[in-house]
Amino acid sequence: MTNPDLTWILFLLDRSGSMRRIKKATEEGFDAFIAEQRKAPGQCAVTLAQFDTEYEVVYSQRPLDEVPPLTLVPRNSTALLDSMANLIVESGLQLAELPEAERPGTVIVAIMTDGLENASREWTHPMLKELVQQQTEQYGWQFLYMGANQDAIEEGAKLGVSGDYSLDFAGANVGQAMTVTSQNVVSYRSARSTDLTASMPTYTAEQRRSSK
Repeated sequence: MTNPDLTWILFLLDRSGSMRRIKKATEEGFDAFIAEQRKAPGQCAVTLAQFDTEYEVVYSQRPLDEVPPLTLVPRNSTALLDSMANLIVESGLQLAELPEAERPGTVIVAIMTDGLENASREWTHPMLKELVQQQTEQYGWQFLYMGANQDAIEEGAKLGVSGDYSLDFAGANVGQAMTVTSQNVVSYRSARSTDLTASMPTYTAEQRRSSK
C-alpha cells in the first residue's frame, strides 16, 4: 500500500520570454503557494521543473521546509509538450524504483504557462494527451493546468487535463491563480490523508472570476 500521508507535487513552470512581464508576480505567487502548503497536515515533497525551449529540473522531491524562494529567469520559446512529457516520464520512473510503502498516496502535477506551445520537437498533443490520461486513469495522478492569455479549458483538454481542473487567469492575477490553486491542493491533501478515494476540488465559479 502507498503512503496516504505523503504527497508529491510536481510543478512545471513556464519561463519563456513572455513571462518577463509577470516575473515578480509569479515568483511571489509560487512562494505563497509553497508557504500555504507548509501549513497543511501530512508530508509533502516538491519537484520544480522550468521550461522554455529547454527543460530543467530545478530540484526534485524536496521536502516543503527545504524549498527555496523561486528565481525565474525568462528566456526563449515555449516547449510545453516536451517538458510536460519529460516531467511525467522522469517522475514515473522515480516512483517505480521505490518500494510501494514509500510511494506517495497522492501525486499532483501543476502546470502554469502564459503562452501556447511553439517549440516542442518530440511530443505532439495526441501523444501527450494519451500519456496524461494514462497517468490519471491508471495511477490516479491529479493534473492541474493554469494558463494565461488563452482558453485554458480548451488548451488543457488538448493535453488531457479536465476542464474542471483547468484555470484561465489574467497575467496580472497570477498571484490569485496560485492562491486558489493552493487552496484546492490543501483541501485535496487533507482529504486524501484519510481517504485515498477523495477527489480534488474543482475550480469554483468564484475562483475563476477572481483570477480573471
